Amino acid sequence: MLVIPATVMRRASGRSWAGARRSVPARRQLERWRLMRLSDFDHGCCSPQLVPRESSGEGGKRRAGSRCADHARRLEDWMPVTNSDLARRIHAVSHLTGQFTLRSGRTATEYFDKYRFEGDPALLDEIAQRMAPLVPSGTEVLAGLEMGGIPVVTALGRHTGLPCAFVRKQAKPYGTCRLAEGTEVAGRRVLVVEDVVTSGGQIVLSTADLRVLGAVVSEALCVIDREQGGADALAAEGISLLSLLTAEDLRTATAR
Repeated sequence: MLVIPATVMRRASGRSWAGARRSVPARRQLERWRLMRLSDFDHGCCSPQLVPRESSGEGGKRRAGSRCADHARRLEDWMPVTNSDLARRIHAVSHLTGQFTLRSGRTATEYFDKYRFEGDPALLDEIAQRMAPLVPSGTEVLAGLEMGGIPVVTALGRHTGLPCAFVRKQAKPYGTCRLAEGTEVAGRRVLVVEDVVTSGGQIVLSTADLRVLGAVVSEALCVIDREQGGADALAAEGISLLSLLTAEDLRTATAR
């Protein structure tokens, strides 16, 4: 646990220590301290303490603190996750090597299995958290497409609080015989949610079905845009494609 001197907190908030812990300036100051380089701390056998700047020599450089092996941590553990970090993790989980037969009938020695990142609850939750700010203002319903869009939309609904619909490729011929399960979409602004977009064909078909049901659809959101013409195909149907990551993001992240 990082020890922050009470005097720092009082300066940040102008209040007592108890009041400082609750104030917005104090919380911001805590965050700044949390994100400081670990070289600023001396890791003892218990909690880290601040290491002051040296008073003399070479512009007041910080002296390196001794590090206990049990407390040594990488700087990345203290920094916010970036899109490149997320792209690397998705690639690490989903990139497979071996012999694979593709939909076209061709064979390949590499394969991107999108269901691997969708099946990792911690990673999927982080993906949904990063997608939440991309949801357009005014969206009333999140509509996940069968089948990869279903886990993504469920996780996204938890972070946005928006109700979800689950869109089948074909209406089931029994029971309620519905195409869109879950919350009602008629007369509501619906955001289509998909995992990976390649040509955009399924989004085009499902959007047409949703519009027949009375939904207002003008945007789609995906985890990864493979940049293989999907955005253009959707634009031709009056749908703007939003994506958390692109194929280029994955290539760049894994090339480092």
